[in-house]
Amino acid sequence: MRAWFRQWRQHREIRIASPTFTEEQCRELAELVSLLDRVPAEAPAPEADTNASAAADTKALAEAATSLWRAQRKLTQAGRSAENRQTGRYLRACAEALAAAGLAVQEHDGTAFNAGRALDVLVYQDDPGVSEETIVETVRPSVYYHDQQIQRGEVIVARPVTEFTKESEEYA
Repeated sequence: MRAWFRQWRQHREIRIASPTFTEEQCRELAELVSLLDRVPAEAPAPEADTNASAAADTKALAEAATSLWRAQRKLTQAGRSAENRQTGRYLRACAEALAAAGLAVQEHDGTAFNAGRALDVLVYQDDPGVSEETIVETVRPSVYYHDQQIQRGEVIVARPVTEFTKESEEYA
């Protein structure tokens, strides 16, 4: 009765006609509703072992990605011999395979630093050559798995020398 009144008080152009279903359509709807009743309302909660193994897997992925990153940096510093170029190709292929699997390694060298970033600062260095806090060295890169951080980066930050830092050094 309420539904009829709600429709009746509206203008004729706005009123919505009651649905008319055939008996076959009513049976199909009843079957669909009964199927929905059989589906559990919530997905089962994951077991604690599954969470622990997933955490161990992401830690292992982060360690592998960090080791690969370190090897690439060492190889870059070593020079350009034929053996190093071949090793570099193998390392690039590994990095591309990890990237295709959803793993991303982020190096922070040379980027501006602010306190809100998800990084661990190991050392602050006074440097008169910088005008703002800048990351001068990445000790350990940030690692992301499907855009979720699984390892925080560790960095060394250079900060500009100011009057305050000069005065604090005099008192130390």
